[in-house]
Amino acid sequence: MVILTKTRKLTEIAVSVALACVFHFLRLWEMPQGGSVSLAMVPILFIAFRRGAKSGILAGAVYGLISIIFDGVIYHPLSIFLDYLFAFGVLGIAGFFPKNVWGIILGSAVAVLGRFLFSLMSGAILFASYAPEGQNPWIYSTIYNGSYLLPELVIAVALLTVLYFTQPKLFSEKVN
Repeated sequence: MVILTKTRKLTEIAVSVALACVFHFLRLWEMPQGGSVSLAMVPILFIAFRRGAKSGILAGAVYGLISIIFDGVIYHPLSIFLDYLFAFGVLGIAGFFPKNVWGIILGSAVAVLGRFLFSLMSGAILFASYAPEGQNPWIYSTIYNGSYLLPELVIAVALLTVLYFTQPKLFSEKVN
């Protein structure tokens, strides 16, 4: 039974990563210097709520590493960590929040705030040259990254909330 449970958990994590990869290509819009609005965060946040923070962090980090292959854009070695590994891995902290509608809203918001902070650091430190002349790179990075992460958060929360209200058992680890 323990092996089956571990196998099932690993399978669910893998399916979540696979769905995130598929959603990665179904972008609603894409920013000129990277970043886009898609549904890719939804499966990562979902597995965090369903299986906990550890599984969510693992799923997010694996998705982040795989998305390097898709995007193929590494401007600096630090970018691997800030833009991919940490930025998506931190989405798993949503799993620390309760499995109810307010937990989904708050957990998703905190997790995406974490992603935003890693993207903010990357933008201000690694991509400061993209800021218009005379503009503080931290302000530019805040506006740039917020312009796609805020809509992505709203979409993710809306979809996860609808899923919670229509299929609440999916958020339980005990689903057969």
